[in-house]
Amino acid sequence: MHNARDTGAARLEDPWYDALASGWGDTDGGPRRARPPAAQAVYMEVHGSAAFQEVRRRYRRFVFPAAAAFLIWYLAYVVAATTAPHLMARPVVGTLNVAMVAGLAQFATTFLLTWAYARHARLRRDRVALELRWITQEMMRGHGR
Repeated sequence: MHNARDTGAARLEDPWYDALASGWGDTDGGPRRARPPAAQAVYMEVHGSAAFQEVRRRYRRFVFPAAAAFLIWYLAYVVAATTAPHLMARPVVGTLNVAMVAGLAQFATTFLLTWAYARHARLRRDRVALELRWITQEMMRGHGR
């Protein structure tokens, strides 16, 4: 039982103590596996690979123009609402005016952009990114490429 006066290290009988399960403190003298490379070395190798650079390039070629276009569209809506209230108040159909149509178009644009991003990721990046993840995991296990 743990109480407030206990300040010592975790006890081996503590069910939450996982040092032996994680490999620390192995003293069985069995064959030692080669140590896997450090995470930083693996990251640097993968980061410098052509496949990783291609995934980043494809991501940037979609995200930066899409974000810029959406930001311009949003700012145009805000500027028009503040500087041209007569234009925004112009009725389109019944009580539906230009401002309401543009506001609803903002929501539609958000959903369209989300769909386009998911489609782009699925078709252009996910397969290569999954292969990179597999390679990284193999490198971390010490199996190399």
